Amino acid sequence: MDQASGLRKIVNEKASDLVRNRVLESSDAIIGDVIVNSPRVIAITSGKGGVGKTNIAGNLAIAFAMLGHKVFILDADLGLANIDIIFGLYPKYNLNHVIKGEKSLSEILIEGPCGIKIIPGGSGFSDIANLTEGQKLNLLSEFEALDNEIDILLIDTGAGISSNVLYFNLAAEECIIVATLEPTAITDAYAMIKVMSTQYNMKYFKLLVNNVFSVKEAKSVYLTLSKVIDKFLNDVIIEYIGFIPSDEKLKTAVLNRKAVLELFPDTCSSKGFTDIATAIDSSPRRHETDGNLKFFLNRFIGLGLIEK
Repeated sequence: MDQASGLRKIVNEKASDLVRNRVLESSDAIIGDVIVNSPRVIAITSGKGGVGKTNIAGNLAIAFAMLGHKVFILDADLGLANIDIIFGLYPKYNLNHVIKGEKSLSEILIEGPCGIKIIPGGSGFSDIANLTEGQKLNLLSEFEALDNEIDILLIDTGAGISSNVLYFNLAAEECIIVATLEPTAITDAYAMIKVMSTQYNMKYFKLLVNNVFSVKEAKSVYLTLSKVIDKFLNDVIIEYIGFIPSDEKLKTAVLNRKAVLELFPDTCSSKGFTDIATAIDSSPRRHETDGNLKFFLNRFIGLGLIEK
C-alpha cells in the first residue's frame, strides 16, 4: 500500500467514526414508546411506475401543510427526479450538488405551494451505497442543519426494487405502497413487500389505492393483496389507508403542472388527499426509533442498513 492509499484509508475511517458518533449524539429523545420532537419520515413508493406515486407525494405534502405542518419532500427518484414537474418548478441545483460539496442543502431547496420545501433529487449518481464516508458525513451535517425546520419528511422514491428504492423504504418510519386496479400494479406491489419482508425483515406497510371509481374497487385491491400476503408471507401487516378517486380535474391539474389540491381544492380527489393526510396525522406513531430523522439519516447514508 502506497502512502497516499494509506492516508485515504485513515481519513475514511475517521470520517466513518465521526458519522456514527454524530448520529448517536444527536438522536432525539425517546420516552417510553413516544418519540419526542422527531420529524415523521414517510416513504411513498410503488412496485411499478405509472401508478401516480409522485402526484400523490406532492398532494399529500400540501394536505399536511394545510394541517399546519412544516413539510419537506425529498425527491428520491435519483435517476428520473420529477417532483418539481407537478408544481411547475425548475430547480437549478439538486442533491447531487450537495453530495459533491458544491452547495449546501439550504441552497438547493425550492419552495412549493403552501410553504412546502422540496429537495430536488436530480441524477448523476446511481447508488447511495457508493458514497464515500466524507460524502456521507457532509449529507448528515446538512440534514442536521434543517432538523428543527421539519415536521414531516415525505420521500418520493423511485419505482421497483432497486437498491436505492429499498434504502429509502427501509429507512423511513412509514412506508406507503401505491397500487391501482391493474393486475401488474398489484403483483409488483406484492413483489416489493415480499423483498422487504423476507430479505430485510420489514413487517408493516400501508396501502394507498389510486385512480379507482369507488371504495369497493379500492377495497378489492386491498383484499387481493392482503390474501396473497397472508398466504405466503409470515407476520406481515398491510394497513389500508384510503384511496384517491379517478378524477378528470386531477388530470387537468397534472397537465397544467399544478397539484390538484392547489388548483381544485373542492374536487373529489382533493378530498381524498385531505382525508388520507388527516388519518395519517391522527394515527399513533410506531414506538420504534426508526422514524426518528437521525435514525433515518443513519440508514440513508448506509451505516448498517443492508449488512447481511
